[in-house]
Amino acid sequence: MIYLKLFLTFLEIGTVSFGGGYGMIPLISDAVMSNGWLSEDEFINFIAISESTPGPLAVNMSTFIGSTQAGIAGAFVATLGVVLPSFIIILIIAALINNLLRFRGVQAFLSGIRPCVVALILSTAVTLGLKALFGFENIHSVLAVDIRAVAILTTLACVGAIYKKMRSKQASPILMIVIAAVLGTVMYA
Repeated sequence: MIYLKLFLTFLEIGTVSFGGGYGMIPLISDAVMSNGWLSEDEFINFIAISESTPGPLAVNMSTFIGSTQAGIAGAFVATLGVVLPSFIIILIIAALINNLLRFRGVQAFLSGIRPCVVALILSTAVTLGLKALFGFENIHSVLAVDIRAVAILTTLACVGAIYKKMRSKQASPILMIVIAAVLGTVMYA
């Protein structure tokens, strides 16, 4: 039964999500929390792990969550559920792309989706930032600044700015992840 629930949950997420992995985070969070599959802290850790490992965020998240609930088979069905809609939609779009983009309705649909995707990504960033940096979970939460997390964020922002100024390009995400991992290990050990 858990396999079917994992598959259907992630199939729904994969079907209604636009904007890639970051756009899916609120939907995945809602599904995971409502099913009691992970705690909020575990979920935030899974986002960090998923971001740090190769592959799309949503695929990594579904694989990790599926494996915690039902082992390797759970990881497989959750991953299949989240990628199947995209796979089918991309096959259809690839076959029809030239014809579809000529229609004003399709262009209007895509233009309407863009702001929604931006809003979902910003909402997720603000929510995760408030939780990770200030312990803010809901409107009744007492703010508790995590000085170490703020120090890591500040250090990463400074490294990114210095790198950009010296090299005229963004710092490598891999470099930033390695720096964050080292800082986290030092500060939280």
